Amino acid sequence: MTGLRRTAWAMACLAGLTGLVSPAASRPPEEARLAGTLSVFFMEEKVGVEEFSWSEEADGYALRVTGRMTKPLRLDIDSMTLLMSKDFIPREYRFLGALNGMSQDISSRIQDGRVENTIRVAGQENVLTADIRRNAILLPNPLFSPYLVLAKKFGCGLKDKAEVSVYMIPQVEITGTLQAAPDNPCALTLDLAGVQVSLLVDGTGRLVSLSIPGQSLKVTFAYESD
Repeated sequence: MTGLRRTAWAMACLAGLTGLVSPAASRPPEEARLAGTLSVFFMEEKVGVEEFSWSEEADGYALRVTGRMTKPLRLDIDSMTLLMSKDFIPREYRFLGALNGMSQDISSRIQDGRVENTIRVAGQENVLTADIRRNAILLPNPLFSPYLVLAKKFGCGLKDKAEVSVYMIPQVEITGTLQAAPDNPCALTLDLAGVQVSLLVDGTGRLVSLSIPGQSLKVTFAYESD
């Protein structure tokens, strides 16, 4: 259970988000494939990278990630895969890697808001089930590439403050709010359990940058076509 508690703490230390907002937000133009690298800065020091690819598939979208981070947690991402429908409803999640040197294999299946998580940590296997909102966007912390789902879903089209639900897979679902800045519809702020996450999106649904000021974290995104 020590490994599971450590996983829970890691996921709680960074804010995640899921969208159950009104469809009033207009979606940005779709890109069939998107790939790039994000850089993670902690207290202005570069501490991590993630290489990501976003692809459109026959029945939805797939986000695939590899990478590593050294601070504030030591994270090795051998692979992460997130599959979702055309409406960004999550279907499957898989993580293979290590957190603070402890190997982890997390496999999740989601159907109509019912989640079954199979978690293997340091040779121990546990199965956890949860009921979440059907249209929740998964944010497996402490990864940052999954924030791309938020950018793809809302882009610069969020008109009013919206209630959002966050499933920090595989641990807990939290409700917060998401809103655009009055003078910049591409600048979004997530308020989740007292943690604010600032995101800058462009008109094509690309995430430009992300920051969590209260945790001294900043993330910048570079795309293959840049």
